[in-house]
Amino acid sequence: MSRKRQTNFFTVCSRCKTSYSCCHGTRPPISNERKEIVEAYLKKEKIPVTAAFAREEYVFPRENVEGYCIFHDVKTRKCQIHAVKPETCVAGPITFDINLKTAKIEWFVKMDKICPLAGVVYADKELLRKHLESAKREVLRLVNELDGIALKNVLGKDEPETSKIDENNIGKDVLDKLTQ
Repeated sequence: MSRKRQTNFFTVCSRCKTSYSCCHGTRPPISNERKEIVEAYLKKEKIPVTAAFAREEYVFPRENVEGYCIFHDVKTRKCQIHAVKPETCVAGPITFDINLKTAKIEWFVKMDKICPLAGVVYADKELLRKHLESAKREVLRLVNELDGIALKNVLGKDEPETSKIDENNIGKDVLDKLTQ
């Protein structure tokens, strides 16, 4: 991947001490394209992870016995695939929903009590603007790549303790995937 992805947030996330963890039990969705990118990265970087993905309602990184993402290094609290991690991981603490009644994708930021990075991002309006722009780009690519069933299941996951910060029109092709 040619574009650098959120290296400036790495330190904040690795120091997180909240009981909630973005890497625990969250199951970020993986498109076929992202799966290929991650598998190539694992091979190139010689990261010893096998059977990296699971599939239930959609494809996601497998979890270890404690429920952490298989790519989460428990000792360093850092992502082993940071450079190519899933789109929703890059977007965090920004999340999304699609409102079929308004035909809009709605953007939310998590509360800082569950995500210290949210407090950092939300306190600086320029940083929030830049990160929201990046999050939108990442998430919209994912939304367009996922099939309708996977996308419906992703949207069915509850995102607690968030505040709406923006909304945009969503394409007819995405709406069609969700209404079929």
